[in-house]
Order: sequence, then C-alpha cells, then structure tokens
Amino acid sequence: MKLNQTYDPRLWEQIRINKELRVKLASESLYWFFHLYFGENANYPTAEFQKEIYAILEDPNAKHVVIVAFRGSGKSTIATLAYPIWAILGKPANKFVLILSQTQSLARSHLQNIKRAFEGNELLRNDFGPINEMSDEWGSTSLVIPKYNARISTASTDQSIRGIRHGAHRPDLIIADDVEDISSVQTQEGRDRTYEWFVSEAIPVGDKETKIVNIGNLLHEDSLLMRLREKMESKTLPGVYREYPIIDKNNIPLWPGKYPTTEDIEEQKRKIMDERAWLREYCLKIVAADGQLIKPEWIHTYFKLPETSEDSFSHAAFAVDLAITQGLNSDYTAIVSAHIFHDANDKITIYILPNLINERVDFPTMVETVKMFKRTLLPSHRVETYVESNGFQVSLVQQLNNEGYDDINSVKVSANKRIRLQNTTHLLKNGSILFPQHGCEQLITQLVGFGKEKHDDLADAFSLLVNQIMVNEKPTPGIFVIEY
Repeated sequence: MKLNQTYDPRLWEQIRINKELRVKLASESLYWFFHLYFGENANYPTAEFQKEIYAILEDPNAKHVVIVAFRGSGKSTIATLAYPIWAILGKPANKFVLILSQTQSLARSHLQNIKRAFEGNELLRNDFGPINEMSDEWGSTSLVIPKYNARISTASTDQSIRGIRHGAHRPDLIIADDVEDISSVQTQEGRDRTYEWFVSEAIPVGDKETKIVNIGNLLHEDSLLMRLREKMESKTLPGVYREYPIIDKNNIPLWPGKYPTTEDIEEQKRKIMDERAWLREYCLKIVAADGQLIKPEWIHTYFKLPETSEDSFSHAAFAVDLAITQGLNSDYTAIVSAHIFHDANDKITIYILPNLINERVDFPTMVETVKMFKRTLLPSHRVETYVESNGFQVSLVQQLNNEGYDDINSVKVSANKRIRLQNTTHLLKNGSILFPQHGCEQLITQLVGFGKEKHDDLADAFSLLVNQIMVNEKPTPGIFVIEY
C-alpha cells in the first residue's frame, strides 16, 4: 500500500482495525508513526515544512542534520519525542539513541516525556511491546526496550559521555536539542566550550554510521548551530541544514493550518509582547543584546584588497595594545593593521588586514614583533605605528626608540574603552571600515560582543588604530592624547 500523506477516512478505518497494516505503516514512515501514536499532538493540519522535517529525519543518507525552526513549530515534539522512539521501533532499527540537552533537568524531562508516551499510550504499547526503566553507570537515566534490545538515554553538556555504550552498541542516533541558551552564547569562552564539548565528546561517542541531529534556535553569530551551518555551506561538513521561520521571505505564514493569515501572525506577535523575542524565537533573526555597542549588520566586508599602487592609496598603519602581565588569566597583546584609501572627495576608507596578533607574549618578543610589522607590513610605503603608552606600556616605545625606530607614535588615552570604541561606530555603520571575508573573526567577535566577551584586546587595538587615523590622517611621530 502506498504511504499516502493525506487524510483518507477509509484508510484510517482500515488502520484502526488492522494491527498488521498499522505496524507496517508506522515502521516504514515517521510521518505515519507520529500521526498514529502521537496524533493528540497534531492539533493542526501538517505543514509542508513539517513533512520536510519528517523526510529529512527518515533519510538514512542524511548523517548530520541541523533543524532551526520557530517556537511552537512542533520540531521538538517530532525530533525528541516521536523520532527517537520510531528510530528504534521502526525501519532504522537503532539500538542506542542518545538525547543531549544543556542541563540535566532538561535531559530528564525529555526522557520522562518518552516514558509517559509509552505508559499512557496503550496502542503504542500493545503494538510494540513493554519498556523498562534503569539507571546506568554514566549517571544518566535510560529507558530500555527489551523486545528490541535497545535503549534511549539522555545526558547534559556538563556530563562526560566518553565510552558510553549499550552492550556492544555505541550510540547510533544522537539528538542534540537546545544545547545552548542566551547565557551560554554571550561569551567567546562559553561558545567555545559548547563547541569543544560537541566535537570532542558528543560526535566521537558515536560510530561511523551514527546519525546526528541538532535542534535549536539561532542565538548568536558564532553559536554552535551557526558554526555547523557555515561548515555545511562550505562543504567541509556533509549534512543538511534547514531554517523554518514563522513567515517566509514573502511574509506568507509557513504553517497555514495554524496561522492561516497574516492577521493570525500579528495576533501571535502581540501575545509575545517583546520585539526582540519575536525576531529571535519566531523569525529566526539574530538579535543584538541589550546595550550592544556594535551591531553585526555594521560589519562590512571586502573580497579583494585594492592595490596600493592606486592613486587613492594613502598609507598603511597598525596599532599595538600591550598587555602588562603574562599570567594565564591576563590580557593578550593585540595588533590590528590597515590600509587607508581616499576617494576623489577625500572620503577615507579603512581596510582592516587579516594579519592580527592576539597572543600572550613576553616583552622582548613584543619588541621583535613590532619591528617585524614595521619591516614587512608594506615595504617602500609609509607605515604609521600607534602604541598605547599609558604607564608601563611606554617602555615599549622607549625600547623601540633606543633601537633606532624613532617614528613610533606614542598614544596616551584618557577616555574609557567603551567611549573609544563608540567613536568608531559611525564609520562602521556607513561602511568606511571594511573587514576581510576571512581572517578577522576574533576581532569581529570582540567588536559585536563588546562588554560581554571575556577579552577585548583586539577591540582596544582596533579603536586605537581607527581613532588615530581619524585624528590625523597624516600624523607625525609624537604623543597624542585622546580625550572625548
């Protein structure tokens, strides 16, 4: 019988009275499995995007899947409730499903939902057999389905899952649902921690044929899901990435069965009462945090650096933000460089270069690094050098002067970091500052996350560089005091 995803009263009556037919349909199709055993969750007609989600999850060739969909789309009900059960009972015949969440309480919640689905669903239990609950040596709770020699386990991002097995079986289906939240993505450290856990703990715990499914929302430009999307789009990671906002690019509701008209969308929006939450949770837009100084859309990029032989080229410049201490928790020494051009109307365009320095280095190494930049940044052209020289930092300028580098601009600053960076925002916004498409990711992260990120050394060097370029486009060596 053809697995027709349309409502046919005669077919449904046959299914109701014919267990063999019912089990066959449910085993072959996640769509049918969901509607046969979890029909109470289908309060509205199935949308086309939901059918696509079913198809992607069913596809054995889609080994890594990322699904981003609006809140209330049914993605979690499908992917973390019905899908793991079907993956064991149905055609995939998985032996070990592992569901990952950010916290242990969320992980336990997923498992309890699955347990209640078995215990409260007589039709499912009668068609596919009983389950037992057990605790395991990894500190997570599991549901075991003896009839299929299979298990569903959960774990959180703060648990070690290395070596986890069910008998001889490693996890053959891993579902990572909302392993990030607004708090965890606020800092580079938090984002790196989640990514490192995912690539060093979650992925290796599976096997060659393990299917991995990520479910969530877009919370940051550098979040785990965004990193996975970038890798899939660049073909460095085979996989399927899908986004499903509540309305499409033509403002047509994506789920007409639930939101038939734009008026229904507007009514839902009014219920949310928060524009930022609406954009993030329903429109899948990455929203600037409260008090964010630099917005992501102000970061303009260039594909190719203009030639320095052009008449519009002015000079090159770089700025040094010197760290004073070298401890594990101390700041980094940062260098940001640029080429500066003018158009016919004398409008400046600053091209940030990808040769960033962002390291903990000792003083002698820093002296040599600045000398190297002076020699190699742009031979045979004017290269301006700006070094923040408050307190101990002035010793770097003095040392360079002693070694014959007397064209170093020693810059004393009196304004705080935020004000200095704020003075660059109009240039960022109007596209007077351009970044390379690759090579300045750390700097951009610090700029858009300023005030949230643990480190801001590159942002400091950037603001020093841009402010000095604008203070005096043709500076002479000396001391400049930035006051605002």
